[in-house]
Amino acid sequence: MSCLTIGHYTLYGLWLRKLGKPLCGSRQNMDLIYDFIGSAPELSYSEFVFLCIISFVTSVISASFGLGGGAMLVTVMASLLNPIAIIPVHAVIQLNSNLFRALMMWRYIRFFLMTPFVVGSLIGVSIGGTIVFALPRYLLQGIIGLFILYTLWGPATKVLQASSKTFVGVGVVSSFMTMFVGGTGPLVAPFVRAVTDERRMTVSTHAAFMSFQHAVKIVTFGVLGFAFSPYIPLMFGMIVFGILGTWSGKNILAWMPEKVFRIAFNSVLTLLALRLIYEASQGFLGS
Repeated sequence: MSCLTIGHYTLYGLWLRKLGKPLCGSRQNMDLIYDFIGSAPELSYSEFVFLCIISFVTSVISASFGLGGGAMLVTVMASLLNPIAIIPVHAVIQLNSNLFRALMMWRYIRFFLMTPFVVGSLIGVSIGGTIVFALPRYLLQGIIGLFILYTLWGPATKVLQASSKTFVGVGVVSSFMTMFVGGTGPLVAPFVRAVTDERRMTVSTHAAFMSFQHAVKIVTFGVLGFAFSPYIPLMFGMIVFGILGTWSGKNILAWMPEKVFRIAFNSVLTLLALRLIYEASQGFLGS
């Protein structure tokens, strides 16, 4: 059996290293796991595990109610990760979470809306990528928050009527803003809600839109020079836990009554809008 001197990531390994003793078998496997976790930048073991658990919880929320998890996840990540890494890493996690959710419910996706949204997203990201550091984040947060509240509780408007032109515009605006804010799912959600009348249709169509948007955003940040490789261990762990959470949330969605889903969907969306407005006010006062 091959042996390996235990690495510096465990207390037991430190003690053995001091004595110059090797370690074999299952201990070797544990050492590799600790080395894998320890390679995540800026994070302790407990923070690494905490983010994986949060990925599971937020994926359950998103799969159950259609949205909410991504915004919660980016808030937690902002308290632990380097600010430069938050949005790109969040995009990778959300791409996999949304893509898995869309694949599980692909029969319910309104595919005829994908093409105009994709065209708009490509335009929006290319514009946002050229001025990604030029606009104040709080301004966009406030605009998104107020817009969501208006679409939910304001008088009916023609803007929410389904058409190809509408979703080209949704793609442009949401993809532009996602380069600054991170998760713009709440901005897209009112439009998806307006053109879907069944909960699985709402969740799957929204997930398909967000999957493409996050994919384009990842490519854009890569072109801009962001190095994803140091965060591979963290992204891998969060993706695995996110898939498990999505699977659990899908089962909750399956037995949830339609009326309960609509109430929960609007409630979560309202809370997210209020949170964006609060963060915008804090950013404005602190600027």
